[in-house]
Amino acid sequence: MMRGRTALLLMGMGLFAGCATRATKPPPPETASGKEDPKVTRRDKMPGTYLGEGIASFYGPGLHGRPTASGEKFNQNAMTAAHRTARFGSCVKVLNMENGLQVEVRINDRGPFVDGRIIDVSKAAAKTLGILDKGLARVRLYRCGARVSQVPLDLWAIPA
Repeated sequence: MMRGRTALLLMGMGLFAGCATRATKPPPPETASGKEDPKVTRRDKMPGTYLGEGIASFYGPGLHGRPTASGEKFNQNAMTAAHRTARFGSCVKVLNMENGLQVEVRINDRGPFVDGRIIDVSKAAAKTLGILDKGLARVRLYRCGARVSQVPLDLWAIPA
């Protein structure tokens, strides 16, 4: 008799729990001033040619003359780059957010294969971007032929 009541009680609780409404997601916290942080890049405010931003690195000396994923030989002195998804032969404008320098490169390889990096540029492109000494830089990528707005560099500064 006791088992029957317990089973009936558990079934009743299950039915009531199934009919309960779900909790709503709380609204996102608002900033104190009510304005957006100017250092945050919003995808919907970028031009349609915007491909992304992240860390760029360069590669070259150990791979010079070896075949790339596209089949051509890698030339560290050419303005080329490796990207995970961009079509081979496509042109990408790389903008160094730390110093404002930019270069147009042709995609001929796949990579980078390090988490957090968005593009690997050749040694020649790295020299143009001013990243040979440091090895890495925060960059924005655009399809070629795009006008890039000149946002003040102090908004792009990365804390050391």
